[in-house]
Amino acid sequence: MIKHIASVIGMTSLALTLNTAMASEPLRIGVDIFPPFSEMAPDGSLKGFDIDIAKALCEEMKRECTWVQQDWDGIIPALQARKFDAIVASMSITPERSRKVDFTDKYYQSPARFVASAGVDWEDSNDGLRDKIVGVQRGTTQHNYMMAKYPDVRLKLYSSPEDANIDLSAGRVDAVFADSLVMAESFLNTSLGQGFAFLGGEHSDPNIFGKGEGIAIRKNQPELKAEFNKAIKAIRKNGVYQEINARYFDFDIYGG
Repeated sequence: MIKHIASVIGMTSLALTLNTAMASEPLRIGVDIFPPFSEMAPDGSLKGFDIDIAKALCEEMKRECTWVQQDWDGIIPALQARKFDAIVASMSITPERSRKVDFTDKYYQSPARFVASAGVDWEDSNDGLRDKIVGVQRGTTQHNYMMAKYPDVRLKLYSSPEDANIDLSAGRVDAVFADSLVMAESFLNTSLGQGFAFLGGEHSDPNIFGKGEGIAIRKNQPELKAEFNKAIKAIRKNGVYQEINARYFDFDIYGG
């Protein structure tokens, strides 16, 4: 009996030691280039809303963090393969993704919209865009939404929103469907986006777009999820979130 108790105490001590060691290791954050949420600065460093939010969360959690750049198409498999520990890359919390990874609470929310040449008289419906060519980033919630709601629209898939915007500007697609904040900041408010405008209204079907953008982590990591959620609440409460918000947007990106 005494040996059994000693064994249990030893195993508990070992588990606590391992958990402490893991907590002291740097968190590897997976990111994708997605202006203005994440982009490469001239000196090679990463900057953007997602980057600043991740830094603030790491500071709040008192964890050292490192960045791992990953193309969007492979970002969830890379997380599952332990290439990094969390994804901070404007990933929508959807039922489909939640079967593969766990999510924290949302840290912002943004609807999707179409962008086309200013003044076109098309409606942003399946009939209104019938036989039009619409650019969309492959593997995104916007891609899923177009597949489900716009069966008569011709889709052209891209690995990045920047490539889609270049083709829109050059007239190789009729419209682009993407995150409205990304389109406003990285296209419409730039020289490349002159002569273009939002087409129609906002699209935010929760069955496809989910409940906002969250941080993805591997399944069965309740401690890490709780740690992130606590930090999200803390930076919302202490004003750090609002300071970061104001660097990039003139409205509350957190949403309702």
